[in-house]
Amino acid sequence: MNPASPTPRRTLCTPPVPASLFPYNPGSLLSVMDLSLDALSALLRRATELESMDPLVRDRLLAKRRVALLFYESSTRTRTSFELAAKSLGADTTLVSSLSSSIEKGETLKDTGLTLRALGAEAIILRHNASGAPWLLEQETRLPVLNAGDGMHEHPTQALLDLRTMLAHLRPGIESVDAETLAGVTVMIVGDILHSRVARSNMLLLPRLGAKVLLCGPKELLPDLAAVSAPGVAIERDFEAALRQSQVVMMLRIQAERLAGMQLDLNEYKANYQLTGQRLAAHAPRGLVLHPGPIIRGLELTAGVADGPQSAILEQVHNGVAIRMAVVERALTAALQGGRA
Repeated sequence: MNPASPTPRRTLCTPPVPASLFPYNPGSLLSVMDLSLDALSALLRRATELESMDPLVRDRLLAKRRVALLFYESSTRTRTSFELAAKSLGADTTLVSSLSSSIEKGETLKDTGLTLRALGAEAIILRHNASGAPWLLEQETRLPVLNAGDGMHEHPTQALLDLRTMLAHLRPGIESVDAETLAGVTVMIVGDILHSRVARSNMLLLPRLGAKVLLCGPKELLPDLAAVSAPGVAIERDFEAALRQSQVVMMLRIQAERLAGMQLDLNEYKANYQLTGQRLAAHAPRGLVLHPGPIIRGLELTAGVADGPQSAILEQVHNGVAIRMAVVERALTAALQGGRA
């Protein structure tokens, strides 16, 4: 739903507009494709610096800056970690949800965004059920907008925290990434890929660092055309064959709320695609297990795998705060630094 873009206004105080008009604001993060590899490296390094910084120093970095969290969908990990990240930097936050605001009365995204700007919000973190909503919000407000998940499109900060988790295990100590950083690494993504914004952001990001992304799932949730025109991405229907090729296994939740009209036999799905301790031991005994959450234990993976020694699921959650601190800081300081990070 990328809207038609008006002719951009240029002033002496704004950086040159790139070939793509989005993002308008240099602090926005709408897609993982907004980040060059240099900018990605800078975010990874800054996340580590902020995480290790004295909290009494860190909470003065964005003291009294105003950040609005605008959430049209339920969220635990993403909303909480963004809020904790902003507050750890000293920013004031306010949460606006669709069930406790004028959104419930039919107010448009545009008008909600303009209202938040008029109230003094300096950045908006948006989760929305419509793909492309962050682009529309940024166009209308010109504020830095951070995409916390838009429909079935992207979830860029999730891909960044997934990357930080992978690097810690596969490339310890490396934070400056390039096109060869993950060369030789295969990342298997399993499950409801059709509806997964997490899968899409990882498919866009990881091959840029040299990784191969292997998609695995039934045709109902992974059509044959899913990997067309996606360099570094392939499909493998055989779950155990995919496991044997992979160093990272990313399991996805079956999104029941998006399966209206689909005929999916969950018992058959578990028989073919559930990650069990036996399968992991037999086919990927050193594989790193990831999951963006929320986990449905006993469906996409067993409790033993979720809590087992190969699981880095809680590390992902922990890494989300550090990554989002770096992203929020970038949102509110990029313009002061004279351009896009």
